[in-house]
This record gives sequence, C-alpha cells and structure tokens, in this order.
Amino acid sequence: MSKRAISNPLALAVLSCLWERPMYPYEMTTSMRERGKEDSIRLNFGSLYAVIKSLEKHGFIVATQTEREGNRPERVVYEITDAGRREADEWLSELIDTPVKEYPAIETGLSLLPMLPPQTALELLEKRVERLDDEIASRHRQLDEIGDSLPELFMVEFHYRQAVLDAERGYIAGLASRIRDGSIGGLQMWEGLHALLREGLSMADIQQRVSAGDFGQEVADLLG
Repeated sequence: MSKRAISNPLALAVLSCLWERPMYPYEMTTSMRERGKEDSIRLNFGSLYAVIKSLEKHGFIVATQTEREGNRPERVVYEITDAGRREADEWLSELIDTPVKEYPAIETGLSLLPMLPPQTALELLEKRVERLDDEIASRHRQLDEIGDSLPELFMVEFHYRQAVLDAERGYIAGLASRIRDGSIGGLQMWEGLHALLREGLSMADIQQRVSAGDFGQEVADLLG
C-alpha cells in the first residue's frame, strides 16, 4: 500500500462528506454520527480540526466562505478540490482492493497466551466470550430497530463488523473449549512450565536448565 500524504482514516471521512456537498466542521461531525461512522472511524472534534487543516494544507479542500448566525462563533465552510476528489478515489480504492496486515489487540494477546497459566487463560477467554455475546446481542437489537429503514448498501460496514465478531466469538469459544477439555496441543508443556514457575524457578533458571537438557523437548520447544 502506497504512503499517503495524510493517513488518518478520519481524513477520508471528511473528504467523503465534502464529496457530497460543502460543509462546515460541526456539520461533518453530525453527518458522520447520524450515519454511524463512529463504529468504523475514530471520531472526535479535536482531531477533526487537525485533519481539516492538514487536508487544506495539502490542497485537498479549500475554505469557501465564512458564516455567522447571531452571536454564535464564525463557522468556515469547506469544499473538496479536484485534487481532493482524486485523493479520495485512489485512497478508497486502495482500502477496498488491497489487504494489509493489521494488528488487532486480541491477536497480540493470543500470541503471548503461554505467559498466563492455563486456568487463568481459560477464565479470561470465557469472559471474553460472554462480552462478545453481549455485543453481538446488542448489535442484533440495533438491526431490529433499524429494520428496513436503510438500504443494505448503507449498512455494509455494520454487517462486516457483525461477521468479524461472529468469527472471533466462534474461534475464542472453540479455543477455550479445547483448553477446558485438554485437547489443545501443547497443554502438557504449558502446564509444566507454570508448575515450575510456581515452584519458585525464574524463567532464567528454567531456560538455563533447558539448555543443560534437564527438561523434556516440549518445554524446550515452548521456550524457543
């Protein structure tokens, strides 16, 4: 994926708003919130202004007029430029067609799971399943409330997130089940490692004894 002049996804959301029509910042925020974009794009008013200034600096948007209503502060109306339209089109196309490596927090946690004792890991995974169930149920309620009021086209990110949650819930529940019934590969060495730690050995002690061949190959494999 090519390096863009501005990489914050909020910038693309701003360009999307201005692609429809000129707007002032508060109007952009309201539009994004009304359409549920906070679920897929991190949105706060402070960073919105910084993004707008950056887009203006790079020539992707321009201030076209300043409005004032009564004693309220002035509000600047922005408009997308031809360069901004090209940037938005290229950026969106790249996001849709080019997979990139992302680093979800749960993936980091799972990669370091052996640091926790098996029983602790199991309890935490089962707690996560409960929380995922709550979130999935909440989203189903939202769908019921929305009904057919919005065409599917305007709900694709919602359905994508739902599919991701369902997939995560399925995997985490399955992983927890395999730990609970003892069928996960490597459970014996995982338990053995934490048994040694409970005996008071440090990781440095264990690694030294592994190097000396005091432990079986399974523990050696776990420690790399």
